[in-house]
Order: sequence, then C-alpha cells, then structure tokens
Amino acid sequence: MPITNTAEFEQFLQSCHNAFNEQQFQRLVLSKYKGDEAELKRITVRPVLLKEKHLLSFLYEYKTNHITKNLTLSDAINFFKEELGKHFFNAHLLTNEWEVQLSVSKKGKLLMKKSANKNKTTTKTDPTTHDRAKNRFVEQDRPYLRELGVTDAKSNIIPAMSRKWKQINKFIEVLSRAIDNTGLAKHNKVHIADFGSGKAYLTFAVHDYFVDKLQVKTEVTGVELRQNLVDLCNNTAQKLSLQGIKFEQGDVQHFKAQGINIMIALHACDIATDYAIHMGIRTGAEIIMCSPCCHKQIRPQMKSPETLAPLLQHGIHMGQEAEMVTDGLRALLLEANGYDTQVFEFISLEHTSKNKMILAQKRKKSRDNSAVLKQIESIKTFYGIQDHCLETLLNG
Repeated sequence: MPITNTAEFEQFLQSCHNAFNEQQFQRLVLSKYKGDEAELKRITVRPVLLKEKHLLSFLYEYKTNHITKNLTLSDAINFFKEELGKHFFNAHLLTNEWEVQLSVSKKGKLLMKKSANKNKTTTKTDPTTHDRAKNRFVEQDRPYLRELGVTDAKSNIIPAMSRKWKQINKFIEVLSRAIDNTGLAKHNKVHIADFGSGKAYLTFAVHDYFVDKLQVKTEVTGVELRQNLVDLCNNTAQKLSLQGIKFEQGDVQHFKAQGINIMIALHACDIATDYAIHMGIRTGAEIIMCSPCCHKQIRPQMKSPETLAPLLQHGIHMGQEAEMVTDGLRALLLEANGYDTQVFEFISLEHTSKNKMILAQKRKKSRDNSAVLKQIESIKTFYGIQDHCLETLLNG
C-alpha cells in the first residue's frame, strides 16, 4: 500500500536530507522487510567519505552474508521513497540531535515519532574523523569476522579473540596510511598477495577493506603451505559469496607472481622473508609489508668486532644483534631499490613472539642510491658477513 499521509513522509525525508548536509547524520536502520529476498533482515545506512565524496553506505544484512552499496544523497532519498511502505515498514533515524522513529501500517498509514537524542552531541559527524577517533578501521559487524570466529552472532568480540581483533585493526590502520601515501585507492584494480596466509584473518580483512571501504576492484591471493587451511579459507570465501579472493597451496620461493600491488608476508621464517621482499621488488609492488621471523642465515656468519665481543659473547645478545643486522640490511636494500622503508614495533602476531614490521612504500621519484649501497658494504665488512640472501637474489 502507498503511504497515505505524504506530508509526514516528506518531513521524514527532509530530516534525512538536512542531517546529511549538516553532518549530523549518524545512522538509519530500515527494518520489517516484507519483500522477495527471504534472507534479508534489514539495511543499515551510515555516512562515509570515499575518494573525497560524501556518500551514504547501505549495508544489506542477510542471514549469512552482508552486501554494501554506496549511494549519493539524491539516490538514497529516491530509494527511501520507493522502498518505505512497499518492502520496508519501519525506519529509525538517529542524528546528533534527534531520534526519529517511523512505521508504516498495512493500510499505508505512516506513524512518526520524533524525540531528542538522549546522547545528544553538537559535534559534526565527519565520516573520516568519526571513524578514526573510535579506531574503526574494521567494523565489528563484518561477516568474515563472524565466520572466522572473531565475533559471535550478534557481532560482539569473542573474549578469547580480543588480541586477534586488535591485531586486525592495527594491521589495517598501518595499511591504510600506506594506501594513502601511494595512491592505491585511486587505482581501478589492485592485486594483493599474502604469503603464509594461515587462517587468513588479515587476508580477509585486507580484501574487505578495499572492496567495502575503498570500493576498489580487488584480487587477493592467499598462499599457504598447509592444504587444510587452503581448503578452509576457500570454503569460507565461497560461503560468504566473496568475489576476488582465493587461496592456493604453495610457498613464496616457488610462487609465480606478476603485477602485484601489495605484497604481504607475515611470520615468514628466515630467508622466506628475503624471497618475499625480492618478489615484491621484482613485481613492482607499491607496498611491501613483512613481519620477519627467525634470523638463521646471518648469525653464523657474524664475527664479533673486538669492541663488541664482550657484549656479544652472550647468546641472547648475539641473537638480538643478528636480528637487527639482518632486518637493517633488508631495509637498506629496499631503500637502494626505490622504496621508502620503516622498521617498527607491531602487535605480536599469532604463532610467533616477533612483533617487528618492515613496511616499504615505492617512491614516486628515483634518486641516487650510491650512498646506501656503500652503507650496506660497510656494515657487511664490519661484521664479516659474506652473504645476505636478499642481496644475492637482487643481484642474481
């Protein structure tokens, strides 16, 4: 039945319009769905800023899957006009100042109740600063989080997975800054490879961030040695009806890659990290992210300089020194091959106590790297190092 009291309906639509334009719009929930899609429960609408455009993000919440569509204000208003009273019979609008509850009866009569927001705020709702203030790089209601056991059926974080939830958010936070710096959000398509993807918490998070948040066509390949995990992750992607994400059995040393934009290798043991970095450089990746694990190649080669010998006679100190030298040389080799590189502490990742990350972002302009190459040679000479795997691969 069409809505009979159209004046009240126009008032509701105007409230949506004004809240959006005045940056007071928090969310709108459309519920009591009575359409043909049996598994559709409701649609949650929130403001977003994508590619410098203010839009409204429509999250279609199905029983086993969620789909996001981003609309302009004009298209959103037209959607409300067409769907309310036809397929959706309840709408709940929340702004910084007001709470508007709208319901439509079977006969098309609209009932609207407007009251002050109990948590009233005068701060404008900026889609970017609002999310960052709450550190919402990942939303808790994302379907993959539930499927991987990070959240429960009500999108609450399962206590035992709280550390994993923090890791996922921190990883996407770091990645988002690198994406901004390299301009990857403006690409028509992005190819991402994740080596040693495991149960793929971060693989799914990266795919979701590009597809849902950035609205960029994305191809993600997770590479994992354990076939049971490959099967598990492919089944998860299929169950969630995700496009552009797949998992393959293999390792970084034998994987053939071309045209990768982001190369990820977390807790890759010893020289596997070198192979991953080499692949990222060779394929021209704009972003390389590694969390090294084990440093077996360099340590046996290292000779303690006379001044440092009393300090490095202790095994734990020698191990820490070998780790610093190995990763320091990796960072310098990345610098010498056209990347701006950072080495910093990251949240401890599952299966390893290592919490260091190497983040490399491809420079837009070339520069003279002769001084960096001299630094690499000086360090190798100082410690008596004959061979660094990454350097050998780059010179091969």
